[in-house]
Amino acid sequence: MFPTAPALAAYRARSATGVIALRAALEMVGMPYSWGGGGIGGPGYGIGKGAGTRGFDCSGLTEYAYARAGAYIGTTTQEQWRSGIRLPKELVEPGDLVFYDNDRSSPGPEHVGIAVDAETMVNAPYTGAFVRLDRLGRADLLGVVRPGVGRAAEGRG
Repeated sequence: MFPTAPALAAYRARSATGVIALRAALEMVGMPYSWGGGGIGGPGYGIGKGAGTRGFDCSGLTEYAYARAGAYIGTTTQEQWRSGIRLPKELVEPGDLVFYDNDRSSPGPEHVGIAVDAETMVNAPYTGAFVRLDRLGRADLLGVVRPGVGRAAEGRG
């Protein structure tokens, strides 16, 4: 399958924003996972299972990392899924968002990480774990998004 013209344009864009976001996420390796925790301002207390833990959930980590790079991608995995152009896994670059569909009964992604390279991501995985490096290629991989590129970015003022 050949990539579409917008996918190739996004690949060539190779924004410094993604690299800055990746560095910010890597600085958080070792931080506790906190359901609903974290965001633009950094680690924070979550809700429910995360109420007593200061840290990040998956989308809180990615929101924080991109905010550090000056880009606002939204708070939830659903918002972040729409924050740029979707790319085939073969075109993943450092800083791209990688999305997973852990629950096939509900539409769209339930989990997000930040690509380090084509094999590895920075991941805030689940309650009781810590932000860490994990394998990017999993059976539930839904797709890759490069924030700030494509139609989703054009609509921002």
